[in-house]
Amino acid sequence: MVELLWLVVLVAVLLLVAVKVVPIKRVTVYEYQKGLKYSRGRYADTLNAGQYWIFSTFSSVLPVDIRPQFVTIQGQDVLSADGVTLKVSLAAEFQVADPNVAINKNANFQNSLYLTLQMAVREIVGKEKIDTLIENRAGFSSKLTELTSGKATEFGLKLISADIKDIMFPGEMKKAFAQVVKAQKDGQAALEKARGETAALRSLANAARMMDDNPNLLQIRALQAFADSGGNTLVLGLPNGSIPLVNRGEKASVPPRKEPKAED
Repeated sequence: MVELLWLVVLVAVLLLVAVKVVPIKRVTVYEYQKGLKYSRGRYADTLNAGQYWIFSTFSSVLPVDIRPQFVTIQGQDVLSADGVTLKVSLAAEFQVADPNVAINKNANFQNSLYLTLQMAVREIVGKEKIDTLIENRAGFSSKLTELTSGKATEFGLKLISADIKDIMFPGEMKKAFAQVVKAQKDGQAALEKARGETAALRSLANAARMMDDNPNLLQIRALQAFADSGGNTLVLGLPNGSIPLVNRGEKASVPPRKEPKAED
């Protein structure tokens, strides 16, 4: 019994000495992280979320945030294909897909992605004219994503989206575009007015043609117009030879009949 007690004490002393000499550390990797485990300074493994015991003297764990992040590029002076200097700003969303590549193969993966987006914007804008950039802004963003997603993968990243925020023109160009837009609106208004006048003239021509074919339509239309308006007196001319109508009880005044003169 005494020997067993001494054995337990000896094991406890050895464990205590071992802990002092080779300390053990508990490491927690959270749900939104990946852990890069290093052994004697070399990459050993990528740890998922959880708790791990490591020998802190020989090993270490570096947590890497894998949640989506944003990088914003403020207004960059870019020369278009027709020689106009534009200021283009954009925003990109990305996340770390391979922590080993993102951390161990790049000094700063955010700066690498930033520079890649800058170069892609210059390449796209430099090949397009202003009118094309304005009309196809959505396609511009799609093309930007296509050009940079491959490079982002090489950096250990996943490019979720890259969108154009603003395209700013010089002051003189803004005035010119405003005048163009005003001219287009004035032209559209004049065109609509001309279309309305043409339709009205066509209706009048059709009406005149119908009245030529049937003259009574003009009288019927006039009666309708007077019926719709109030407080007016309508006097109609009677054709020759007509007999006026009289009320009951009144005698019609008939002009005296002329007798034919006798011939000598």
